[in-house]
Amino acid sequence: MTDARTTVVVITHNRRPELLRTLDRLAELPEQPAIIVVDNASSDGTADAVVRRHPGVRLLCPGRNLGAVGRNLAVREVRTPYVAFCDDDSWWSPGSLSGAADLLDRHPALATVTARILVEPGSTEDPINEELRDSPVRGPDWLPGPALGSFLAAATVLRTDAFRAAGGFHPRLWLGGEEELLAVDLAANGWWLTYADDLTIHHQPSVVRDSTLRRAHGIRNTLWFTWLRRPAGPALRRTLHLARTVLRDAVSVRAFAEATAALPWVLRERRVLPTEVEARLRLLEEAQRRSSARRYVG
Repeated sequence: MTDARTTVVVITHNRRPELLRTLDRLAELPEQPAIIVVDNASSDGTADAVVRRHPGVRLLCPGRNLGAVGRNLAVREVRTPYVAFCDDDSWWSPGSLSGAADLLDRHPALATVTARILVEPGSTEDPINEELRDSPVRGPDWLPGPALGSFLAAATVLRTDAFRAAGGFHPRLWLGGEEELLAVDLAANGWWLTYADDLTIHHQPSVVRDSTLRRAHGIRNTLWFTWLRRPAGPALRRTLHLARTVLRDAVSVRAFAEATAALPWVLRERRVLPTEVEARLRLLEEAQRRSSARRYVG
């Protein structure tokens, strides 16, 4: 059941054991997808280990930690119509890549398919799945699943040309909620995003992570996205909500300070979304306020 429609892209940084486990699982997939790994300047022997154990993997070593922008680098090398992102601590289930490609084949206005996430060990449902299933965004009748306002990069298959046309991940955001800006730019270009409950990706969260830095970037990037794309009223509302609800500590202060210091380039690049895309975001505001995934703690 080989399937040449999709390339899997994995970014990694100093997680050699987790990455090798992920590559072992991907190598077992019946689809036998092409795989590109971007090693974001690891110092733990990651690159050498990939070459030894998985010589068929395309390895890119930019020489510095590009964060999510490493995916942009990889997509330049992609020659398939679809690209599946995968973190170094996650892996796709057999048949899910083909299932996502089938949906993208059948629906030419569909840009992304996000899969159900199972947390390992134990294969328990990630709480985000319920939020995706119950998305309040209204989609067209032809859409094969719930319409989404954003997507989770590590659990999504995308149309390669749509990703490129939208510019990929913004280099300023680096990592942490970087999908939101790309998602609305895809929508502004006329694309739809969906969730597919019958497709699966497994996530075994790495113990090697700086949760404090991730929280700071999550707050900062949410503010940047809001100021870059939302109209003045909703942008002010979301900024005030974030200020009221984040932990009141040095990390949050630093995140707000970084976001504010960047106002000159934010204002230069500000491009308010079309009315119909902004309407989708407004439908999501209540769900976002209730979401545990948006409680920036760590």
